[in-house]
Amino acid sequence: MQPASRPRAASHGAPRLVRTRHTIPVLPPFRLDLTVSALRRLPTNPVDVLTADGTYVYAAPAANHPAIVRVRQTSPTELEATIDADPRDAAELSRLPPLVARSLGAERDLSPFYRMAASLPWLAPLVRRVRGLKPPRYRTIWEACVNAVVYQQVSLHAASAVVYRIIDAFGTRLESEGARVSLFPGAEQVLAASDDTLRSMGLSSGKLATLRRAADAMSSGTLDAARLEELPSADAAELLRRIKGIGPWTAAVMLLRGIGRLDVFPMNDSGVARNLALATGDTTADVAKILDALGTQKGMLYYHLLLARLEAKGEVGSPSVA
Repeated sequence: MQPASRPRAASHGAPRLVRTRHTIPVLPPFRLDLTVSALRRLPTNPVDVLTADGTYVYAAPAANHPAIVRVRQTSPTELEATIDADPRDAAELSRLPPLVARSLGAERDLSPFYRMAASLPWLAPLVRRVRGLKPPRYRTIWEACVNAVVYQQVSLHAASAVVYRIIDAFGTRLESEGARVSLFPGAEQVLAASDDTLRSMGLSSGKLATLRRAADAMSSGTLDAARLEELPSADAAELLRRIKGIGPWTAAVMLLRGIGRLDVFPMNDSGVARNLALATGDTTADVAKILDALGTQKGMLYYHLLLARLEAKGEVGSPSVA
């Protein structure tokens, strides 16, 4: 059995990182703490870290040394991002500020959602409580794929534990001003390990096979984020479903969390059903009717139901747990 490679920590011999500062405009209402809570799902997520002072920290891949991105909200209309990076990666990382904005949904206009949500008496109070939540998205389609596949038909905490073990085994650990953060491992890092190693982390044989097929599609160019961005959601979902093991639910999660499509919703999700019952107080709520009322904005319901659950547990905006 091939042993899992251990995560690399930031080396004492690493080059001196240079800090740059960037102002990122946001379309209000926007709240960084709510958006990061929806992105990370749980405070134990080691990739998307929220510090006690409300700073969002994550690591970005680069050719020579991972960059560390720190984001804080300075006003209702602006974020400040500081990027600590190897000077040799300057040209490569010049594209990073727009990616920060995109991953946080900073300039998404949610006024259509707010109008539609106002027609649902049970949803309107929740929307008011978490006003400023924007639709976040993973930075790569691979990260979206791993999270969607691992979360198939298992609980939030069980799936999070599997993803955590994958990150712990193959990710790169870094530290910035007391915040520990891990770089999400790429497909080649994860799939270089043996099947036995990956199954020992909690991946079933079926999910492992799906990830290998998806990685092959990405490496061959059959599947990439740019192509998915170009296609209408129905066609993009069809393209994803050509990969054995990716069904309608997984495709919807990948499009919602990976591409930022709000006109999709992961149906037949037991967790969503529980969150809907929690939010509505009605275990018999008609999901189809609710989704019809929200139309092309129904993906925002997914994020609001997630925050309703986190709110009940006191985990919205709470600092990350190392």
